[in-house]
Amino acid sequence: MAPATVPPEQLATAQSSSIVVNGSHPEVIWERAIDVLHAYQFDIERENRLDGIIETGYQVGSGVLEPWRSDSVGLENRLESTLQSIRRRVLVSLSPAGSPGTTLITVEVLKEIEDMPGVAANSPGGATFQENSPLQRDLNLVVGQSTPSGWIPSGRDLALEHNLLERLRTAMAQ
Repeated sequence: MAPATVPPEQLATAQSSSIVVNGSHPEVIWERAIDVLHAYQFDIERENRLDGIIETGYQVGSGVLEPWRSDSVGLENRLESTLQSIRRRVLVSLSPAGSPGTTLITVEVLKEIEDMPGVAANSPGGATFQENSPLQRDLNLVVGQSTPSGWIPSGRDLALEHNLLERLRTAMAQ
């Protein structure tokens, strides 16, 4: 099972998931940050320009058979997303840096894995062809999970954070 937080040896790297960009127009920087998140197919759940915060909704991790999606960075993350249900959420913070005309952009990607309480017996036709029981007149038969699944925090996705920061740096240079 994955750790709940970033391991101590990666803590220094995790805390440095930010860049300083030059730009006199904060609106342009804000819109380019939104464009980069949309390029990764993250839906914006909340944005607050006064606080300088952009939050995305959760997105299910892309697997090996989804090369057009780029939220799983590297083969290891793609395999993990293929074999285990994973979702990610991005938090972007934009704040004025020390000198005038500079903005500090901080990116944090939270990763969670699915914790299913039992076996999910989802089979097509399960409600139609039941061979082990007599004829029933129940028309509201539901086959599937009996309880909702839960999600376990798996720490931060440093690879995606650094990938997003590189895309932001490239977008700000244009």
